[in-house]
Amino acid sequence: MEERLSGEKPNFSDGISKKYEKDCFLVPGPVRMSSKTLESMSHPVITARGSEYKAIMAELNGLLRIAFNLSPTSYDIGVKSFEGDDGYSTIVVSGSGTAAMEMIISNRFSKKDIVLVPTNGKFGERVADMTREFSNVKHIDFGWGKSFDLTKLENELSKGNYSGIAFCHNETSTGITQDADKLSKIAEKYKVALIIDGITSVGGLPVHPLKWNAEAIVVGAQKCTAGPSGVSAIAINNSFIKNVMEKNENNELSSRYYLDLIPALKRAADDQTSWTPAINLTIGWIQALRELNEEGLENRWSRCEKLSKGVQNLFSDLGFTLLADSSQRSNTATAILYPDGIDDKWRNELAVKYNTYVIGGQDHLKGKMFRIGSMGITEKEEMIEGCKRMISCFSDFGIKLSDLDVESYFL
Repeated sequence: MEERLSGEKPNFSDGISKKYEKDCFLVPGPVRMSSKTLESMSHPVITARGSEYKAIMAELNGLLRIAFNLSPTSYDIGVKSFEGDDGYSTIVVSGSGTAAMEMIISNRFSKKDIVLVPTNGKFGERVADMTREFSNVKHIDFGWGKSFDLTKLENELSKGNYSGIAFCHNETSTGITQDADKLSKIAEKYKVALIIDGITSVGGLPVHPLKWNAEAIVVGAQKCTAGPSGVSAIAINNSFIKNVMEKNENNELSSRYYLDLIPALKRAADDQTSWTPAINLTIGWIQALRELNEEGLENRWSRCEKLSKGVQNLFSDLGFTLLADSSQRSNTATAILYPDGIDDKWRNELAVKYNTYVIGGQDHLKGKMFRIGSMGITEKEEMIEGCKRMISCFSDFGIKLSDLDVESYFL
């Protein structure tokens, strides 16, 4: 990424628009942060336990409730801004989304529990691996990019020996979003906990914790909310907290320390965190969440959807194959298979020559696909220009594509 970091203007080939001369950073997280978010993280050092940081935590919790699509609360110190009248609480985690997901799993389930984990990509598999550390897991792999067979999942839960179902809501490794609404109805029918990895969906896709009766949902700052990497949060309901308390009293839970939920809840009531917080990261996240609030949560959902539909329709019309099942393609990440004869050399050339960044495939799909992000604060103009540069780069590799009006796909 030397070209991008140097700040030099790319040497565009003929036919590339000169109107948008900045880099096109179209990676599905970490996403581009606004200049105000970057500037806010240069805040002078402050103590983690003083009133100044308590004010920061109070506002952060209040803003997180908006991103999680929960009831609003005050941003004032001492009013438990992390709690709402909808029965949900938010907890900030000084760690990535994976740390937040481990906090949920390790505090909610024990080796006495069996948890159903359906997957169709890399990050769902991570949920399965993590859950296996703390409980017993029934892992059902539906294949990368393939929709879950809900009948099969319902039949499995009908056996009656499950404590919960956990899944990755928006699978950016394969560009597919799970039908959380239908999954929630199945979970409710069989009275099992619904645990959602919403790391790449909260703030970018419709998420409805209360409607779904989700016990817990996770978000990562650096994805749809366009904040910094290394900080995350969870939203948990009263049922989740009740189960944690009971299992803790009965000594059923595996060892926890840094990610123990009980002290985190106690410190949250005092607008603090259990341990030294990621001070400047949380300050940056506040600015990003302010911008999300200013745009409006549903407006951001709509913008992400328009960008993703434009990308998907454009590349489909150009003859590319999209990995995910058409009925459940993600609105924040699109997975596209390379044409024959193309591999990640194309992606490297796209970065060096065209100052445009997408990301490749993972595991068995490495070198066979690329992924375009449409989350965070990505603008329509950036996406249009980025797609034009991608088309030109494929042309450099000898791939003949139809001459389409790229702008028309993003109207």
